[in-house]
Formats: sequence, structure tokens, C-alpha cells
Amino acid sequence: MHPTPLYCAESARRDTAGQLASRFALPLVAQRPTDGYWLELGPERLELVTSGKHGAVYAEFVEGAARHRREQGGGRGQPVAKAVGLKGAKDLPRVVDATAGLGGDSFVLATLGCHVTMLERSPVAAALLADALERAARDPSTTDIAARMTLVHANAIDWLAQQAALPRAQRPDVVFVDPMFPDTDKKSAAAKKGMQAFQHVIGDDLDSAELLAAAIAAATGRVVVKRPQRGVPIAGVKPSVVLDGKSTRFDLYIIKALRPQDFADAD
Repeated sequence: MHPTPLYCAESARRDTAGQLASRFALPLVAQRPTDGYWLELGPERLELVTSGKHGAVYAEFVEGAARHRREQGGGRGQPVAKAVGLKGAKDLPRVVDATAGLGGDSFVLATLGCHVTMLERSPVAAALLADALERAARDPSTTDIAARMTLVHANAIDWLAQQAALPRAQRPDVVFVDPMFPDTDKKSAAAKKGMQAFQHVIGDDLDSAELLAAAIAAATGRVVVKRPQRGVPIAGVKPSVVLDGKSTRFDLYIIKALRPQDFADAD
């Protein structure tokens, strides 16, 4: 797959475009592409766009759904907060989001006070996240939240392997995993053409079993895997607990509860 080009549509932001291109190894082009997918930096934000019919895809932590979640999300009673272990917790866990994507879950956890390290191996997704974080850091309503979110552009399996070698006190308490699987739900796919495009550019996570093993080796408390309600679980280790929701479920792997035989099918 060819690298996704970056086009700067706002002359005043050429320096920013150059910094993004350099940081994430994106080819910077002088003219707007006429087909395929590309990143476009405009006066307000960075977007993934295409010559096709769907709208632009971007990460957002200030307005829209992010603002609603921030103001009326339900606090620690939210499903993702329960899955990570925030409900009733005296000390907030250090969280690693191993598949950050557009950062929605990371943002919710950071809003609730967690320090979240967002791992993203896709240069496209990482660039969109970097742009959203920069905008959130400037806005007074989200400055403190953005300060609790750290973006790392890296392969999560390799990064987690390095964490696993550290002393326990330096390792993450929770590793959160939301792998991108091939979407076989035609109704869901038709309703989310923009996200279809994002998935096309990002690609599916075909190494989820290896990622789960790396997450379990690095986490000191638990690994949380987010899946569609009817989605297949990651092959290998069986979940310790399953939290079901209306459209989403969370497979929990409690580190203390896992036994050596739980890993037998993961090799």
C-alpha cells in the first residue's frame, strides 16, 4: 500500500504541514490529488478526504460528540470506565490504548482523570490524532484533558514488549485494545461510509492475537478488549470476564486470574 499523501490547503499552515509530514513520514504534495485518499490540512484541522462520496474523517476532542461525552457522558458509570476498573477505584490506573484510532476511548478515560498513552502505528491515524491533540491543548475547556493524553507513533506489539521488560512500578496498569477487524455487517458498513474509508486506509489488525499476548505481558492489572456485541473474540487466551452492552462488549483479562494453561492456545 502506497503512503497516503499530505496536501496543505492553507498557505499560512505550510510549516505545520511540513512538521506533520516529517514526523509521520508522509509525502507532502504541492497539488491536491484528484483520486484516491489523502490527508488535507485546512485552516481549521487535518482531515482524511477522498474523491469519493463520503465526508471527511478527522479526530476531534473539543466539539461535537467529544463535547457531549465530556459534559454528559455519565462519568465513571460509562461502560468503558467500568471495563477499565474506574468505578469505585481510589487510585486511577495508568492506561495504554494500544490501538488508539481516532482517540475516542482515550479521550473518555482522560476526561475521567486517567493518564493515557495512545499507541498508533498508522501514520495517517497518528497524524489525525496529533492534530486533534494540538487543537484540544489550545482550547481552555480541554487543555487539562489533552495534558493527560500522550501520543506515541509506534507498533504496539514492539512497544509493549519493551514495557514488559521494565520494573513492575513502571509498567501500565491497564492495556486497552480495540482491534479493527474486517467488517462483515452490511448494515453497519452502509451506515458508516466515512469509517469504511478510514478502515480502508488504516487496514485491519490481523495480528490481534500477538497484540493480546504482548498486552497481557505488559499490563500489571488487566487487559480490556473492546468488541462488537457479536464480534468474535481474539484467538488464544480466554477472557476472565465478559461485560455485555447493547452494541459493544468488553472482554477482560485479569492478570492475577490468568493461569499458565490459559496461554496454551495462544502459542
